[in-house]
Amino acid sequence: MLRLNLSNEPQWLDLGRGVRLLVEPLTTAVMLAARSDPAILAATQAAEGSDAPSNDDLALVVAKAVARIVVKDWEGVGDAQGNPLSVTSDGIDALFEIWPIFEAFQTRYIAGALILDAEKNV
Repeated sequence: MLRLNLSNEPQWLDLGRGVRLLVEPLTTAVMLAARSDPAILAATQAAEGSDAPSNDDLALVVAKAVARIVVKDWEGVGDAQGNPLSVTSDGIDALFEIWPIFEAFQTRYIAGALILDAEKNV
C-alpha cells in the first residue's frame, strides 16, 4: 500500500557531521522546476555531444539544482572562521562539493522520495 504524506511543511533533514537542512517536500513540481535549471540544461546538451558528463556528474548537478529550490535554512554550516552562514545558492553548491554531504542528500532525500517502498511513507 502506498501511504501518502500530505504535509507540505518543510522538515529538517540530518546529513551528518552536524549539518541539517530545512527542506520542502520533494514533489513533481520541484523536479519539473529543477529540470529548467541552467546547469541541468547545459549538462543535458553536453550529454548529446562527445563531452558527455558521467552519471555521477549529472547526479551532482541535479542534487544542487533541487537543493537550491528546496533548502530553506540550515544548521551546522559556517565560514572558515566558524561563523554561521546564511543559505545562498553559492553556499549550497559549495556544501554539495563535500562528498559525504552530497551522498547523504542523495540517499536520504532524493532517492528516499523517488523510491516507492511499501514500508515507508511517500
